[in-house]
Amino acid sequence: MQPQQRADTPGRRFLAVALLAVLATLAGCSSQPTSDDSDGGYVTPRPMDPDSIVDAVPREEPRSRYGNMASYRVFGRQYHTLNDETGFVQRGVASWYGPKFHGKRTSSGEPYDMYKMTAAHKSLPLPSYVQVTNLDNGRTAVVRVNDRGPFHDNRIIDLSYSAAVKLGVVRSGTARVEIRAIDPSQPTITTPPAQRPPQLASATSSSTAAADSGEIYLQAGAFASEANAVLLHRRLQQDIDITPPASVQTTPDPARPLFRVRLGPLDSIESAIRLVGQLDRLGVTGARVVID
Repeated sequence: MQPQQRADTPGRRFLAVALLAVLATLAGCSSQPTSDDSDGGYVTPRPMDPDSIVDAVPREEPRSRYGNMASYRVFGRQYHTLNDETGFVQRGVASWYGPKFHGKRTSSGEPYDMYKMTAAHKSLPLPSYVQVTNLDNGRTAVVRVNDRGPFHDNRIIDLSYSAAVKLGVVRSGTARVEIRAIDPSQPTITTPPAQRPPQLASATSSSTAAADSGEIYLQAGAFASEANAVLLHRRLQQDIDITPPASVQTTPDPARPLFRVRLGPLDSIESAIRLVGQLDRLGVTGARVVID
C-alpha cells in the first residue's frame, strides 16, 4: 500500500514558515557580537576619549512624574525607593548598558541616550546626581540617575556608555565602585581613595583579629532621613530572623544627623558576609561590614 500523501494545507504551510523564521532568528542572535549582557552588542558605539567626557552638572530639578513610586516589583522581587538621597553612600558592583537600549524610554520617561552621563539605580529618586568612583582604578564621574535597574544580582548601578568609558568599565563590563549622592545646592564632594569594599576586604582577613579590634556589625543602610531608616528597619525586622535584631543608630552630630540601620553585634565576619547575600536576595543592596 502506498503511503497516503498529506495535503499541503494553509495551516501546514504557516507552521513551516514559522519554524524557518524561528531558526533564522536563533542563528542571527548567535552571530551577534556581545560584550556584557547589559550592552546587547547590536551596534558598535563610537570610540570616545575618556579624558574628553564631561561630567553631568548637578542642578536642582523637580522629581519625575514617573519612576518614583514608593515600591515596585521586578522579576518577583520587591524594591523600595527613597524619598531623599541626602547622605546616601553605597558600594558594590557597577555594570553598563548601551546600544540595545539606546533611544528607548527610561523609567523617568526620558529617552535613553548612551552618550549622556546618566545611570540607572534601583532606589535613588529620579532624577538625582551621584559621584561614582571606580575602586579598581580610582577614576571618578558624576552621573544623573534617571532610570531604574540594574536587576542583576550583586549589581548596584547601571552606567551609560559614556559614563562607563570615563570610568574604564567598558572592556571589563563590570567594576567595583562607590557611589555618593550629590546635593545640587552644594555639589562639591570629596573623592575617597580607591580601595576594596569593606565586606570583600574583611572576607580575606581573620575573624578573630577583626573581633579583637571591636564589635562586628552589618550596616544595611545609612540615611539623612529618619523615616527612610525606620522603613528599612521595619523591613529587616519582618523579613529576617536574626538575633540580635536590627537597630537604628544616630550619629552624634545634631547639625547633620545620619541614621544607620545595623544588624549586630555579630559573632564573626563570616556571619556578616552571609547576611550580605541574604539582604541582597531581599533587594537590600550595598550592605557593608562595620567594626566599632
